[in-house]
Amino acid sequence: MNRNDMLKTIKAPPHHWDFIIIGGGATGLGTAVDAASRGYKTLLLEQHDFAKGTSSRSTKLIHGGVRYLAQGNISLVLEALRERGLLLRNAPHLVHNQSFVVPSYDWWEGPFYGIGMKVYDVLAGKLGLGPSKILSREETLARIPTLEPNGLRGGVIYHDGQFDDARLAINLAQTIVDLGGTAINYMQVTSLLKSHGLISGVVAQDVETGETHELKASVVINATGAYTDSIRRLDDPTADAIIAPSQGVHLVLDKSFLPGDSAIMVPHTDDGRVLFVVPWHDRAIVGTTDTPIDDVPLEPRPLQEEIEFLLTHAGRYLTKDPTTNDVKSIFAGIRPLVKAGEEKDTAALARDHTILISKSGLLTITGGKWTTYRKMAEDTVNQAAILAGLDERPCVTETLRLHGWLENAEAENPFSVYGADWIGVQKILQENSAFAQRLHVDLPYFAAEVIWAARNEMARTVEDVLSRRTRALLLDAKASIEIAPKVAALMARDLGYNEHWQKQQVANYRDLANGYIIDGSEN
Repeated sequence: MNRNDMLKTIKAPPHHWDFIIIGGGATGLGTAVDAASRGYKTLLLEQHDFAKGTSSRSTKLIHGGVRYLAQGNISLVLEALRERGLLLRNAPHLVHNQSFVVPSYDWWEGPFYGIGMKVYDVLAGKLGLGPSKILSREETLARIPTLEPNGLRGGVIYHDGQFDDARLAINLAQTIVDLGGTAINYMQVTSLLKSHGLISGVVAQDVETGETHELKASVVINATGAYTDSIRRLDDPTADAIIAPSQGVHLVLDKSFLPGDSAIMVPHTDDGRVLFVVPWHDRAIVGTTDTPIDDVPLEPRPLQEEIEFLLTHAGRYLTKDPTTNDVKSIFAGIRPLVKAGEEKDTAALARDHTILISKSGLLTITGGKWTTYRKMAEDTVNQAAILAGLDERPCVTETLRLHGWLENAEAENPFSVYGADWIGVQKILQENSAFAQRLHVDLPYFAAEVIWAARNEMARTVEDVLSRRTRALLLDAKASIEIAPKVAALMARDLGYNEHWQKQQVANYRDLANGYIIDGSEN
């Protein structure tokens, strides 16, 4: 997957697409995979990098949604559990079974949550990941030895899915290209083209060069997540906002806070959300908050009260209370929740997806979550094909193996997230002894991965590599800052950039990464 090749494609005749999809997050990428897999001429445009926004800032779970089960939204849970099973089959190198323990401190919690999780098992049916069961106090502590023992009566264990969100996004982009579609990052849609009052394409500007492109299409799809309303207003400046943005924050702690393989799930926190402490890439992720916000910045920042909320709640359930000094990284994402009348509490808004079609024919898909991205895409392409008057073609993504598909990928293999592509990474390791060096003693990444990302995954900046091609920024923000010069030099060598580019990249990355450190203003 090469950006220059993608640019050549949009400049080559014929200059007409069946689908132009705006937005390179989970929804847009999934929609483009679906469209391309049906044989439609498909173009995806992303203003920044793939999964720059919400889609790289999730809790890293592919799950049915225990909270929605408690709310009685059975249809959403059913759909999500089915999609969870399909994704486990279609991307086994990135999605795996994760056990969760619900600790019980009151006499009623064990039986109550035990029954709830049995319902969860039944809803999953043949695509279930394993049966839930009630645990004794001893069994609970054996699975999570750092769980607060005072007052602990036992627990309930159940199974859900875990994944690497940004890596899945990159694999989706690669799948688009594998299927004959075109996907371009750093290509911002600045206006919509209309003919006789109907949407006929977009005007897009190459962020790297400033070059402008007029691109025609049978249908234009707005799949921009939290930025949905900004694209809708390119179509109609008077359009009412339909997004109620909510910020979710996560803390990343050292693995010592959660040894073993099981995660912790607390069904009800002070703000009505579920709290997770989840093992991920040899770290522990604590999340999440639910804070209504007014603006949707490209780089959201955690609020002090959100940090305190997570530290306080984690401290209630862990023997060692985490402090700000223990936080390796902190990240925030914005949920594109769809407004529901006068509802003010975003924690109460469900994650069902919504499809809207404007008077001029702009199709907007929004809401939803990572787990249901494939079904969202299927529904979107079905509607868009009808809207555009295209030949209706059946969806094939239920059984479509995504790029990198590799069954039984070994989790302990440092290159397991690449799936079948790990052979290519291995070849780069052997090109040059310098490429076989670890980038940092506290991070699991090698120099070869930087080269691979630049050559094959359309990484254009140091941030792209450290935040989304690798997950260094989330695993240890300070360590990632230390290796930024090395990463810039490797990229410059391979992409032909000069020393000025390297210095600018390092400075830009340092400014960004400081926002992932609680005391970042001091770095």
